[in-house]
Amino acid sequence: MSARQRVRASQGSDSGELGIHNERVLFLVFESMKWDIHALCSTASVNRKLRAVVNRLLWREVCLYRAPRMISTLTNGVLNGRIGGGWHTLAKLMFFCCGCKPTRHFKLSQPTPGHRVKASRFSKTSGQSFLSKNCRGDLLYVSDMCEHQTGDKEEDHLGIYRGVFRGFHRSRTRACLIERRVKLEESVMCPYCGARVWSMTAARLIPKSAARRLGSHDGALEYFVCVNGHLNGSCWLVPLSSDEEEEEEEEEYYSDGRRRITYEDRTATNGSLGSMGEEVVED
Repeated sequence: MSARQRVRASQGSDSGELGIHNERVLFLVFESMKWDIHALCSTASVNRKLRAVVNRLLWREVCLYRAPRMISTLTNGVLNGRIGGGWHTLAKLMFFCCGCKPTRHFKLSQPTPGHRVKASRFSKTSGQSFLSKNCRGDLLYVSDMCEHQTGDKEEDHLGIYRGVFRGFHRSRTRACLIERRVKLEESVMCPYCGARVWSMTAARLIPKSAARRLGSHDGALEYFVCVNGHLNGSCWLVPLSSDEEEEEEEEEYYSDGRRRITYEDRTATNGSLGSMGEEVVED
């Protein structure tokens, strides 16, 4: 089903609306704007009715436009269906680093604020590193890290990352959490959908491969998974040697000639957006 067929199918009782409230009109306007996120957020803030249309229909089209292969995989090809937490929460997860607050298992002198990211790259290959041995059959997309310098020491670097499960309610990870009777956290909520979360540290479901993937020490990281299947976490990064820093400066390219997203492309600690600001690059 094409994007235009999806919007026709979802119009329902609103199909008789005229002007800005007409879903067909809104779809064509934002399609011509290449699904500009700033304009979409502004439209959603006008009134309750527009916000409902944006959340139900237009954020889905943003996600499909920015990451078609990832969305097709997450939905098993059913692109007009629902997704855990809603399409607006998935869009937020794709384009927003949630920052980090101190928790009982992860000590931090002060909170690190969230911000919009310039570009994001999500990988299901990376996601396998965050799954325990008994849960490797699950499918999890995890973003590249957003790196933040914290504290007075130059080597104090905090890595923040996020991800999303496919079909979390049927996942082995959720089954393991329930079988182990892991309690939901009392004071931590998902920064994307607001749902309650499990601490994977408390559940003892963080494999050593996660620290290796992140470039962290075993035990120097934590991540949470909410009841809708959104993942968010943070870690302390091992300082790079001068040789490794020089290697990082070399640019890499995909087979089709696109430049691979680097640290400078991937993070924006001041919340600014560049020309690549809303591109989600998939592997």
